[in-house]
Amino acid sequence: MDKSLQDLGLSVKRLQMRHHDGLTAGLAPLGISLVQWDALRHLHQNPGASLHDLAQLTFQSDQGFGTLAGRMITRELIERMPGPGRAVRHRLTAKGEKLREQGAYIVDAVFAESFRPLTAAQRETLDELLAQLLAHPL
Repeated sequence: MDKSLQDLGLSVKRLQMRHHDGLTAGLAPLGISLVQWDALRHLHQNPGASLHDLAQLTFQSDQGFGTLAGRMITRELIERMPGPGRAVRHRLTAKGEKLREQGAYIVDAVFAESFRPLTAAQRETLDELLAQLLAHPL
């Protein structure tokens, strides 16, 4: 019997929640949340990105990312830097970069365990199918 589209969508959501829970637990000993690590990752990958760009990359509102950035500045994980005009830019501090690197090992381990039942070819197929779905607008 074929899965309904609702069942398929729910399976995607369940996998997402499994990843979220595993990443949250894995990153906790570092003293950072998944949201904070994701912000560090995007700052590393997009140096000089605007606050608005970073908010979009991390699935947050501008105000939400601004609040997150403020907390991360207080913890000395990121710092503000001047941008063109009134733009607010941020960059990683040495402490933030170290936590990003440590977190990357944890994230890789969680995903490696999650996708371990799949062969390399199956993972590649899954990646291609997800890319195809993401390229198709709703």
